[in-house]
Amino acid sequence: MSDPRPEKPVAATPLEHTPTEAPAGPSTFATLAAEFFGTFVLVLGLISAALFASDFGVGDNGSSLGVGFVGVALAVGLAIVAGAYAFGPISGGHFNPAVTLGLAAAGRFPWRGTAGYIAAQILGGAAATSIIALIGSSQAGWFEAARDGGFASNGWDALSPGGFGIGGAIVVEIVFTALLVAVVIGVTHPSRGNPAFAGLVIGLTVALIHLATIPIDNTSVNPARSIATAIYGGGDALAMLWAFIVFPIVGALLAGFTFRGLFDGTKR
Repeated sequence: MSDPRPEKPVAATPLEHTPTEAPAGPSTFATLAAEFFGTFVLVLGLISAALFASDFGVGDNGSSLGVGFVGVALAVGLAIVAGAYAFGPISGGHFNPAVTLGLAAAGRFPWRGTAGYIAAQILGGAAATSIIALIGSSQAGWFEAARDGGFASNGWDALSPGGFGIGGAIVVEIVFTALLVAVVIGVTHPSRGNPAFAGLVIGLTVALIHLATIPIDNTSVNPARSIATAIYGGGDALAMLWAFIVFPIVGALLAGFTFRGLFDGTKR
């Protein structure tokens, strides 16, 4: 692209306006910080709801005081909306290694930028669960009980709320991550998407995914979220973590390459 500026400065007459350069975009540090804080908000909202509010016992009239699966799904959807509108304009609002890799596969994000984004997302998620562990530790025995229960980690068999096996977890993570990434790619498309509503649509999609799949494997579709909880979830959570890194990435890459081939062609 040629430089639109003249080779030599020309004095402007009083009726002319000197051209101004477009403002520079966010710095690399700013985009990585936005991914850190966006992922922090996502994991903080989701795991706080799961550990502090989902099962809060019953009131005097016998009604549940917890928010249950519906409340947890709503919490993560709202966290996505908040993060998308607060930090999305800076970094694009991925907040999820699977989304970052899916967008790269779709040709919508440079592969060279994926490592930095993923590192920031993992650190943001880990910071969020560390804050949750710190809060919970103010109550005697809370941390030990949360750890023994898996710390809302993803898993199958004993770590599945509904007792589902590894096969169900694999299918869920591939299919529902692909769904999420396809929605992200579609709603943020430069010519066919609607950026004004993208954060809301993505947040509702994430809430829908959690409503459908929490009983199966506690819903990952986000390796940064899975890593963040497995850190505090004990041996079983760490032993199962590989699946919630590998299979969301598989689903994301399938969605990225498929969307690119079907709807955007193969032109780079």
